[in-house]
Amino acid sequence: MRITSEKNGQYTILMPSGRMGFEEAETAQELFAKALETAESGIVCDCAGLDYISSAGLRVFLVAAKAAEQRGLLFVACRLNDHVSSVFKVTGFDRIIEIHDSVESALNSSVGTSKSANTADGYA
Repeated sequence: MRITSEKNGQYTILMPSGRMGFEEAETAQELFAKALETAESGIVCDCAGLDYISSAGLRVFLVAAKAAEQRGLLFVACRLNDHVSSVFKVTGFDRIIEIHDSVESALNSSVGTSKSANTADGYA
């Protein structure tokens, strides 16, 4: 797994690629947390390069969404491939984290935080 980032105005775009499973989750969580520390308005997670996500990887998203919500920041994901999108839907994470088709639509999101990471306490 590799996670790169770039700034787009007041937003940080995180771009994970490869697998986000148990072995990668700790590093991913640290990188997401570091990005949240410096984010001005929020995080857009561009998942176009993410090939696989496990429950440990989903937890990374949940922890980041909760942290963003606590700080009043936007946290959304976009460009999920079919496999990752299916995992988000089956687990209900598509109702917790706002999902967009493109980075542009994610940046134009009118929602100030994730859908409601507080409703996902049972997933942590």
